[in-house]
Amino acid sequence: MQLRDKVVIVTGATSGIGAATAKAAAVAGARLMLTGRSVERGEAVRAACGGAAQFIAGDVSEAGFAERLVEETVRRCGRLDVLVNNAGVVHRHTAETATDAEWDHVIAVNVTAVFRLSRAGIRAMKRTGGGAIVNIGSDWALVGGRNAFAYCASKGAVAQMTRAMAVDHAKDNIRVNCVCPGDIDTPMLASGIARRGLAQEEGLKRLAAEIPLGRVAHPDEIAKAVVFLASDDSSFMTGAMMSVDGGSTAK
Repeated sequence: MQLRDKVVIVTGATSGIGAATAKAAAVAGARLMLTGRSVERGEAVRAACGGAAQFIAGDVSEAGFAERLVEETVRRCGRLDVLVNNAGVVHRHTAETATDAEWDHVIAVNVTAVFRLSRAGIRAMKRTGGGAIVNIGSDWALVGGRNAFAYCASKGAVAQMTRAMAVDHAKDNIRVNCVCPGDIDTPMLASGIARRGLAQEEGLKRLAAEIPLGRVAHPDEIAKAVVFLASDDSSFMTGAMMSVDGGSTAK
């Protein structure tokens, strides 16, 4: 199996891409440390992943949480091989309508938490000879998106953080890559459809019409890309932006 006995942290593991990634990594043989804010949802995902999974509740934007999460993972599992920075939030606004609080929230979760988790993860990986970081970006890290100003800025930052860390830490045998999903059938997408005043079926249909492959993706399809980048199957990839968007950014 691709991740046999590797110790993997997945943030934002309680739903959507994070939950799908946790389950795919478990099938691939990983020993998992999952985190998210909801204990109930986190325990459900942990149970679905089987005996090699553990869950720690917490908010990745909280100062000190990244260090505690990595330290506890190493204490329980002996090492850290893979960090999946998946946790993310979105607020719908333009630069004109965004509030300071919304901007600060998005940057805290989508950028600062990725920095802190990566810093702690790199330090742990260096002690055991290397590892892999997989960041979850967005197709809006590569092209502009409407009414998601802070989110687009944050995912652009994730893309550049990925490239910078890949260059800095190749010498440490740490690979850093980024998956850039398009529209995925997740709670985040559902909330965006609801805010537009559309029924879910109608909203998904409209989104699918704009995607060259003609449909919205399932979280499992993103999880497969994450597992690939986390595994030795991608051993000569670092600093890459892997688009998994049905062709949206190719248009």
